Amino acid sequence: MSQIPFANVAERRDQPPMLAVSTVIFALRDDERSGRKSLWLPLVRRTREPFRGQWALPGGPLGPRDSLVDAAAANLLDTTGLIPRYLEQLYAFGDLDRSPTRRVVSIVYWALVREDDAPHTDTPATSVLLDDPNVAWFRADDESVLANLAFDHRQIIEYALWRLRNKVEYGSIAHRLLGERFTLAQVREVYEAVLNKSLDPANFRRQLRAATDLEETDEFLSGGKHRPPRLYRYTGSTSHPLESENIS
Repeated sequence: MSQIPFANVAERRDQPPMLAVSTVIFALRDDERSGRKSLWLPLVRRTREPFRGQWALPGGPLGPRDSLVDAAAANLLDTTGLIPRYLEQLYAFGDLDRSPTRRVVSIVYWALVREDDAPHTDTPATSVLLDDPNVAWFRADDESVLANLAFDHRQIIEYALWRLRNKVEYGSIAHRLLGERFTLAQVREVYEAVLNKSLDPANFRRQLRAATDLEETDEFLSGGKHRPPRLYRYTGSTSHPLESENIS
């Protein structure tokens, strides 16, 4: 059946919905605005209608023989060059008016990548991936960007942020964003970035030292100007009952 350009609601209702997979991917990066780490995510500029020229989440149609998680990972690799260490199904978005051309049901995944995996440039607002000007990083809470996203992608990003903030109590979030070894100060940076607020260092350190899923190691972070801080590791489960797919 041919697609009806910008069909009205009744015409769209008569077409079978198209299935798509999109991904929200978060990474920690330096934020000159706040002076601390913040959450960033890559977006793709659309090169065709609808919403041509506007930024959107990486994604694409679901192929007839693709698994959901494979499609999400492949879309990320093709559009951003990133292979996420963690990929979890977030939610399904299928409102009738998501697209002006045809009803699209999107299975949305979210991913966490470590800061070392997310490329940097000297550009403060965005950085380009894959030498492609149509793929760039933005702050996850950049209102000027969120207000002009294609489709309902602002709603999707805000929902992903809400889920992440509700799961930040799980030490695995810091583990996935930081790596195998990290300092307590680095864990605090993760919490401050996710919660978007400053935390008292002394109180936060006491809470972390009381956590049962963090264990100090015999290693220290080298290269600083002061006494090197001790490195810790996450000892809890790397999965959670809410996770539907996991790439480690």
